[in-house]
Amino acid sequence: MSPEVSDIFSRIEASKKAYLKTKETGDDGSSKGNGPRLVKMRQGAIPDYVRLTKYQEFCWRTMGKVVKKRYKANSKLEVQLLQAHIRLRPEEYTAYIWMTALLTFAITLTVGLLFGGVLIALMGIDTSMALIFTIMIIALPPLLVYGILSSTPGSRAKSRKRDIDKRIGATMSFISAMASADVNIDTIFKELARQPIYGEIKNEAEWITRDTELLGVDILTAISKGAQRTPSSKFQEFLQGVVTTATSGGQLKPYFLQKAEQFEKESKLDMRAQLETLGLMAETFVTVVVAFPLFLVVIMAIMAIVPGSSSGTSDTTLLLLWLVVLLMIPLSQFGFIFFIWNTTKESTM
Repeated sequence: MSPEVSDIFSRIEASKKAYLKTKETGDDGSSKGNGPRLVKMRQGAIPDYVRLTKYQEFCWRTMGKVVKKRYKANSKLEVQLLQAHIRLRPEEYTAYIWMTALLTFAITLTVGLLFGGVLIALMGIDTSMALIFTIMIIALPPLLVYGILSSTPGSRAKSRKRDIDKRIGATMSFISAMASADVNIDTIFKELARQPIYGEIKNEAEWITRDTELLGVDILTAISKGAQRTPSSKFQEFLQGVVTTATSGGQLKPYFLQKAEQFEKESKLDMRAQLETLGLMAETFVTVVVAFPLFLVVIMAIMAIVPGSSSGTSDTTLLLLWLVVLLMIPLSQFGFIFFIWNTTKESTM
């Protein structure tokens, strides 16, 4: 191997070692060398990082033993809790779900039995019908509670993903500007963690800074862990690219500039797609919510007043007309308004 090639490899190793260093800061702000940063706390204190609420503590004390016996490892739930930044272990969250569903079942059981007794005794409703209503009152709320709580980590992770994807273009501009000023990568993420304007990306940067400054992890390992726990595939790709570029001896400044340009183009394409979707929804709104109910109301009104129709048919037509006017039209308008409002809200984040 020629001396020039060996010199290139030695410089690559030196750059890797420089990135893998984590400095310890003294009281005067000077760097003492490698190692985790010292965090001073009063004697006997513990880090206040994860704190259960009173109700969550009650759920864990009550259902903890049952969950430990019957719980099976759920890697999907663990990943969703991590991506949603819900600071609970899978066992604790499972105990929270089970206890809440059990309490809901106890409440609905009491209410359902009382309601069924009232239907049978006072209102004279048939026993079979009253039994059906009672079973629905007892069974539906616990199932709904269980389903909602089980899907909460996943939905919250998806919400964080949307927020990260909407802000990633502006974040890349910030990172590339810092890199153009020759700022170190750990300092860039530290400064990013102080910018609340970047939403959930700020929280991701906070976790990376926590790993480096509090836990003593080197910056590339912290970024790699951040890529594993982020819910956004775009941000994950960016973080993995940072690690690959740094470990292969590449320069991060051109990489950041390239990513800023890439995400800017993708943001423009997403905006154009959203505008096309809004245009399609506007046309659908005019057809489904304005024209169709208008023709339906006119036709049903004519059918109700046409002479020769039986009284029962006329009453049924009037009932359907009231349902269309009071239920169908308001709900359809509310649904379209909510969808358009939600779409425009996400596009302006």
